[in-house]
Amino acid sequence: MSDESSLENTPWQSAAISWRVRIALFVMLIFAIIVISVTNRLLTDRFTESTRNRAELRIALYGGNLLAELRQNAVVPQLLARDPTLIAALESGDYSLSTQRLISFVDEIGAESLMLLDMDGRTVAATDRNRLGEGHRAQPYFVEAIRANQTIFSVILQETGGYRFFYSRRIQNGGTTVGIIAVEVDLKKFERAWAGISDAVIVTSSTGEILLATEPRWRGKTEEEALANQTPQGAIERAIQATADWTALPADAYLQGEAVMRLESRVNFRGWKMISYTTYASVRERVNGVLALEVMGFAILLALAFYFLSRRTAGRAAIFQRESAELRALNAALQREIAERKRVQETLAVAEQTLEQSSKLAALGEMSAAVSHELNQPLAAMKTYLAGAHLLLRRNRPEEALSSFGRIDDLIERMGAITRQLKSYARKGQEAFSPVNMSDALASALSMMEPQLRQRQVQIARILPDTPVYTFGDRMRIEQVLVNLLRNALDATKSEQNPTVEIILTAGETVTLTVRDNGPGIEDLDALFEPFYTTKQPGDGVGLGLAISSGIVSDLGGRLTARNGQAGGAVFEMQLPTHDGETETQAAE
Repeated sequence: MSDESSLENTPWQSAAISWRVRIALFVMLIFAIIVISVTNRLLTDRFTESTRNRAELRIALYGGNLLAELRQNAVVPQLLARDPTLIAALESGDYSLSTQRLISFVDEIGAESLMLLDMDGRTVAATDRNRLGEGHRAQPYFVEAIRANQTIFSVILQETGGYRFFYSRRIQNGGTTVGIIAVEVDLKKFERAWAGISDAVIVTSSTGEILLATEPRWRGKTEEEALANQTPQGAIERAIQATADWTALPADAYLQGEAVMRLESRVNFRGWKMISYTTYASVRERVNGVLALEVMGFAILLALAFYFLSRRTAGRAAIFQRESAELRALNAALQREIAERKRVQETLAVAEQTLEQSSKLAALGEMSAAVSHELNQPLAAMKTYLAGAHLLLRRNRPEEALSSFGRIDDLIERMGAITRQLKSYARKGQEAFSPVNMSDALASALSMMEPQLRQRQVQIARILPDTPVYTFGDRMRIEQVLVNLLRNALDATKSEQNPTVEIILTAGETVTLTVRDNGPGIEDLDALFEPFYTTKQPGDGVGLGLAISSGIVSDLGGRLTARNGQAGGAVFEMQLPTHDGETETQAAE
């Protein structure tokens, strides 16, 4: 009886177990769907936001580089319009040396080409010799430059569909216009740089016309016309993509039928805008990769459940084998997706390194103008010493001439040190600082300025402390600042009958060196330390001395300020950190 009852209960217990297994599998399936849905939504939002942030960073970098290139070339016509050699060539009609002079400028400037036009619009000098003799009388960069008093920017449409960009300015001599200087800006290099990225980038004018684009066919069209020019995918392809895709991403625009992220940024130049289109492919890959891992985990759990259930029947064993094969195929697809993701990350890293190198090269191009300005001061002093040595040798005073040659040798060493500073400008913090005696640095700067002081008969009043005053920095760069301050003081007192320069050195919480003159003072204190700001006549300077000096003092941990004195004249104060020089002095003894 007991055996029969147990046999009778077996089917009922088996049915109960079967129902519990089915309920457990159904609950696990519902749980998996919820987890995958929540994960899909959260990861999609997160990866979409990170992709948008990277795209915003890239478009900001691209816009900054484009604006820097435009501003760098904007000052070139203003500088070249004051070149005495070009003005003399336009006056005399002798252009034999003008082309070579423009070629010498183009490498330093980094422009595409330079052209010198006469009043008839004819090219009389150019960095591209094939353009000599061309007529530009009807071109906007000639017509508008003749009429305007400032630098003109022109955009010229080519027959091939591209654009050329020019800065132009008229050249005057004594109030009379004698010609035009035109500078062609190379903006196509940005298109070549953008060609290596996965995003689509366009630059539009204030009217919405596309000026630069990663797709050449877009130039000259509006954004709507450019997007409409792309052939969309067919309905079957879109249906397959929608079925195979885990995500539902918002579309800002469509390129070739694919949803993309649209970002817009103002270039801050004549109403220009920069627009980028970033694909959602990377978001899909990353989200699908995580979801695939989750699906694989749930699939493994499901396979295990089926495995234990399939032990009773041979049919369930076959089902398990098919599930295993599907899992292996899914794992292979996941490996391919991971490899593709690594390739995309490597491509992005190469693009970011290229942008960083372009930024460094642009900074070095700006530093070359500063180094050229700083070399003018030792060259002027060397010219004076050479003239004095020549006169002393004529008067049979060789010992004094040898002293002049010794000073010339010191100036040559100083010029070499100035050129070596270009490396420190590019890589800050590489040079080690040391204690600097401010009295010795001031004496060295006054020694360098001795010829100008003697020629101008300027009265120098020095108020120095009895004990040495030390700061911690680079003596060569401190002397460079002192020479700039003394030279500005000499220039400010040119119109004074009794020029006086007062130098005061004090020490307290900071080392303060004050340079005061009895000149007319400073009109615009706010723009005094801006690059290329100057009140001097054309040819006497380009307005870089005080900007460079302010940067040097800031690098040394100090501050350079300027104000007008109560009794008239200008007052410059250089404040540097105080350094205890007793230890170094005792070691030297």
